[in-house]
Amino acid sequence: MFAKLRTFRNVLASGGALPSINSSTKIINRKSHVVSYRSAPPPHSKATKIGAVVVGGAMWWWVIWHLWHEPDHITGEFDYPNPSKWTNAQLGIPRDDV
Repeated sequence: MFAKLRTFRNVLASGGALPSINSSTKIINRKSHVVSYRSAPPPHSKATKIGAVVVGGAMWWWVIWHLWHEPDHITGEFDYPNPSKWTNAQLGIPRDDV
C-alpha cells in the first residue's frame, strides 16, 4: 500500500507529466516543443532560412543606411574642441606662484 502512495505522490509532484506504461517504463509527455536531447535538432524549413536572411539583410541595410546618412548619431553634432586652446583656469589647475 505504501508503494502505491509513493508512486501517487511522485505523479502529483511531477504535475502528471510522467504517466506509467508499466512498472519499469515511463514516458514524458510535454506537448510544447521538440526535444532533441543527444540528437540533432530537426532542420529548419526553407521559408525559415529565407526569412532569417531577409530580416538580417533588412537590419544591416537599416544600420548602414543610417550610419551613412546620419553619422552625427555616432560622431556627434558639433566639432570637438581643440584641447590645446584650453586655459589652466578652465581645466581647474591652480596657478604656480613659486
